[in-house]
Amino acid sequence: MKMCPTIAEALTLGGDKLAVDGVVLVGEHGHYEKNEMGQTKYPRYEFFEAIVDVFRKSGRSVPIFNDKHLSWKWEWARKMYDTSREMGFAFQAGSSLPVTWRTPSVEMPMGARIREALSVCYGGVDSYDFHGLETIQCMVERRRGGETGVKWIQAYRGADFWEALRSGVWSRELMDSALCRSHTLMPARAGFNDIFPSVEEMQRLVKDPVAYHYEHTDGLKCTMLLLSGLIRDFNFAAYMEGQSRPWSTQMYLPMPDGRTTLANFFSPLVNHMEKMYLTGKAQYPIERTLLTTGLTAAGVESLYRKGAKVETPHLAIRYQPTKESTYWRT
Repeated sequence: MKMCPTIAEALTLGGDKLAVDGVVLVGEHGHYEKNEMGQTKYPRYEFFEAIVDVFRKSGRSVPIFNDKHLSWKWEWARKMYDTSREMGFAFQAGSSLPVTWRTPSVEMPMGARIREALSVCYGGVDSYDFHGLETIQCMVERRRGGETGVKWIQAYRGADFWEALRSGVWSRELMDSALCRSHTLMPARAGFNDIFPSVEEMQRLVKDPVAYHYEHTDGLKCTMLLLSGLIRDFNFAAYMEGQSRPWSTQMYLPMPDGRTTLANFFSPLVNHMEKMYLTGKAQYPIERTLLTTGLTAAGVESLYRKGAKVETPHLAIRYQPTKESTYWRT
């Protein structure tokens, strides 16, 4: 690969006009400041603006893939979305979680009636929380009526998390169902007895639990749980009408082990990027990542405000999912 000193030179190959067929925007490799809420000020928006500046000067555009969420700042994320629509280029973004393998290999039925949904995952705030939200959203967007947007979100951390769990803010049955899909559930005690942890045992294992609990405008309630120390994977569960038991699966990320396994979960993501570049059409809705970007920012804000409920009228984002499944099958 040729390294260029500026985005403009990379896109024009050193000339005066756009000279590439597509753009991959990855704006996280480097050392960046954090704001007062702890958000890393990744320069995705600034990179995006430099890209579309070349588009405007060239009088044409090409598809853009933006890795992960659009921006740490909602107003900038919304502007990126609006610019893509105004200029008419394909815009795709997000996590590898919606398109990686699943175990079991199942898809949420189109038009399903979902009463509550939940993801259990690991990692930090303003990073892996986004992946957990994408895990939920790629499933619930397929419910009856499609996506309607989110009206509020509330975060729980530390002691508030355990109190919310005990008081039933989210379903313990759904949480357990998602945990049962994990391949990395940490044994709570030695021996051949039942190692599924009690709440007290979870408290010993998980030092910094975080939950984002939120309600969609059609009444669906969802919860994203970060349980580092208990698991190291991403799992989903939901209550669906017509099912007597929770519906669940794992978004499978085969990780490198230093010998034979490759971090191959990037392959499904790259496959969808390539299809977009070849067809000029996004393979799944950019509105999904616009919504999860806003949810991530609002969840961080709720944590910063000591767990206050954050109203999100700006996230009244309506869209329909693709009819075709976009995850990879074994």
